[in-house]
Amino acid sequence: MRLARFDGDRLGIVAGDTLLDVTDAVMERSSFPTDDPMLACIHLGAPPSDIAARECPLAQVKLEAPLRRPGKIIAAAANYWKHTQEMNPGQEKLVCIREKGFFLKAPSSLVGTGGTVHLPFADRRTDQEAELAVVIGRGGRNIAPARVYDHVFGYACLLDITMRGKEDRGYRKSFDTFTPLGPWITTRDEVPDPMALAIECRVNGEVRQDDTTGSMIMGIRDLVAWISEGMTLEPGDVIATGTPAGVGPIAPGDRVEVDIERLGTLAVEVAGP
Repeated sequence: MRLARFDGDRLGIVAGDTLLDVTDAVMERSSFPTDDPMLACIHLGAPPSDIAARECPLAQVKLEAPLRRPGKIIAAAANYWKHTQEMNPGQEKLVCIREKGFFLKAPSSLVGTGGTVHLPFADRRTDQEAELAVVIGRGGRNIAPARVYDHVFGYACLLDITMRGKEDRGYRKSFDTFTPLGPWITTRDEVPDPMALAIECRVNGEVRQDDTTGSMIMGIRDLVAWISEGMTLEPGDVIATGTPAGVGPIAPGDRVEVDIERLGTLAVEVAGP
């Protein structure tokens, strides 16, 4: 199932070129105290199968970031060897995710497909980093690797927009619009093996990143389990799993697209401040 947030704060099931609006039905069935229909749906586990839905053409709605404000956006650092090599040319010993760890991005940095990434400084290099995002469905701490997928609600495409510099990563990666997410959440049952998905990123139609999620140094099971050792994961939290090689600068006027097999296409424009 593909679940989209659209037209402000509506919740819909994407079925081909059609979107089924299930907002009211989900909010009526959910007992979780929230006015966010996607979060209510995550707590339910899925939209009930016996609800009525209003149909509308997908092309006539405005897709938003699938989650309004997740509690946490947790991002893996240096989780693909080739990316680690390209960012540290000539170094014999490369430091990967096990030494780099993970970091947090501001939930306010989210933007949806069709949105615009605003670069805050004209004189600073800012790069695109295409990633697979994992959306947590069932919370927990100290989750065993063998149980990780029981805690996953679904997956989405993500861009970790990164301004280069000496400041902390949380600063350089958390400007407003620096975390495009979408185009929707594809539920776990639609993705038999999330560690075997093709991932491609294009800038102005030119392929920059082309790899598979199987190239991760630390796979989803170990990554989620490791993160949960240090913090409690909650429904709706987003985990960005790292980026493949091919990271490069973006500039105002660019169009960036991320395709991940089974998940759809996330596309954003780039503008100045």
